[in-house]
Amino acid sequence: MLEFFSSSVRIVNSERAAQECIEVAFPNGVAQDCRVIVFNATLGHKLDKVAAAIHKIIPSVPVFGASGCGVTGREGVGESMNELALMAVCGQEKEICSAAVTEIYGHNSYEKGLELARQLQNQSPEINTVYLLCSGIDIDNALVIKAFVDTFGEEVTLFGGTSSDNMRGVHSYQYHGNVMNEHDAWAVGFADPTLKNITRATHGFTVYGEPMVVTKSEGNRIFELNGRGAWTEYTERLSKPANATCGDTIPVGALAEELPPELAEEYGNSHILRVITKHDGDVMYYPVTCKEGLKLWLTSRDENLIFSEQQRSLDYLRDKIGNSKPVAVFQTDCLARGRFLFNRVVKDEIISMMHNALSVDGVVPPWLGNYGFGEYTRLGGKNTYHNYSTALLVLYR
Repeated sequence: MLEFFSSSVRIVNSERAAQECIEVAFPNGVAQDCRVIVFNATLGHKLDKVAAAIHKIIPSVPVFGASGCGVTGREGVGESMNELALMAVCGQEKEICSAAVTEIYGHNSYEKGLELARQLQNQSPEINTVYLLCSGIDIDNALVIKAFVDTFGEEVTLFGGTSSDNMRGVHSYQYHGNVMNEHDAWAVGFADPTLKNITRATHGFTVYGEPMVVTKSEGNRIFELNGRGAWTEYTERLSKPANATCGDTIPVGALAEELPPELAEEYGNSHILRVITKHDGDVMYYPVTCKEGLKLWLTSRDENLIFSEQQRSLDYLRDKIGNSKPVAVFQTDCLARGRFLFNRVVKDEIISMMHNALSVDGVVPPWLGNYGFGEYTRLGGKNTYHNYSTALLVLYR
């Protein structure tokens, strides 16, 4: 039976930060059956240095890391340059496994996703829940999800998201197997039959104006919007200069795809959002497969809607969990919902809402979160990629 232990700290020295996290997570000493450690870190920490420090304490444990614009945990939210948060998973070896692939991009997302999924399946065919972390730049997340569904079936629950930088869309990092890279992916699979899971994502943005139409695309690359160069049309709509970067557009440039009515009702919003983290001249790299004819709206945030939909999401989770006990929570937020969208007070209020809703006898369960470029969770009974959302997965018994 798997157990979870978490912690988060703000310490400049990476080795000391890792040591402190382990000490906080394991106040009575490291469990002998520790199987995997997953950590998130902001860009002031080098992922390989954090992992090396963890391995000094627990030499044999597999360690997986991701960069982000901030972290969340039982202790709250942290968005300085030196934040570190981790989750340790302990239990029987047969109930958890892990895998990684290198050099994943938009053009080979399905093949690399299939390689990753099959590595997990070969270790444990009983996997029903997968923590998935991919590069946040130039990945076709729809194809990665398809690869896992083709391998495990739609009943497998994918959660997690994509790594990020500090909103610039330049470099995002992944760590696995003593290597830190920019275009890798890793996954941790859970096969504990005593665990149940429930996921939910919500954003709280509204669309405005007339949509742009994708008039030329291939895979996850958009060449033209409304018959013009895609980046030119997009940035002009945002009233940004021709030399605008992804860092200029990410905070204000959420794009929206219309949802079918039945999904809109479940989601609490008529649209699902997309972020652009890379462009090459006028070519925009979309985070999922993009077909010609797709309509894309610009959006603006609605703070009241963000809070009301977050509460609705939490009410849904609590209702589904019932009298069972949450044993771990994994949270993935879009980095644009961090300090670039809210001030500290508002962000703390949102995190407190989540902690209060999912606490047991006033105690927050082990908790790990990251501010990344995108989020994996279910919608309409299917694994789905989201942007600009708060996504939660609750593991409970």
